[in-house]
Amino acid sequence: MKKISFLFIFFIGFMNAQKLTSNETSIINQGDITTALPIYQITDSHQHKTLLSLSTEIDPVDSNTATLVKRMKESLLSTDGGVGIAAPQVGINRKVIWVQRFDKEGNPLEYFINPVIVWRSELQNLGPEGDLSIPEFRDQFYRSKVIQLEYVDLKGQKYSEIVEGFTAVIFQHEIDHLFGILISDKKEKEKNDSYKKVDAFKRSDSTTR
Repeated sequence: MKKISFLFIFFIGFMNAQKLTSNETSIINQGDITTALPIYQITDSHQHKTLLSLSTEIDPVDSNTATLVKRMKESLLSTDGGVGIAAPQVGINRKVIWVQRFDKEGNPLEYFINPVIVWRSELQNLGPEGDLSIPEFRDQFYRSKVIQLEYVDLKGQKYSEIVEGFTAVIFQHEIDHLFGILISDKKEKEKNDSYKKVDAFKRSDSTTR
């Protein structure tokens, strides 16, 4: 009986953790709900703080989630060549992303709710990245060549798939946003790491990234 009670309490707590706040629902439903939401920029201190915050899971079957998903797509379509967007970029610290699938015929845009990368290849590629929230910034970054992804859709159906190449890069970039990681900060960390002292007796090629 105690075990059942504990599981029930745990389940209720989990559901409450997913519930959108009144501020979040206000942002999602502001203005015409069929239009794009403004994309947050690091040049605004309040918006920058949101972009640096951790995101939590969202209830996939909540009607507000569907509205958020639709408006995020419009936000992405309103950009000049954007290939992905994460919910923090429209002011919502929840785990929702859109990614352009260059690994599928027609390069469709697809949404992903509560995405998790459960595996990454050690093999990495170096390639250019920019960000819709960071004006005039572009640089080279290392990303895993292949990832395994788990996520749910708006019906709560769970999926798992293997993604590779440029599309895998987009997933890694957008999921970084859900952890408050921006590529500008990532590049700064890489620079700092490159200047760490190493043992003089160790081969320079033995260091790990």
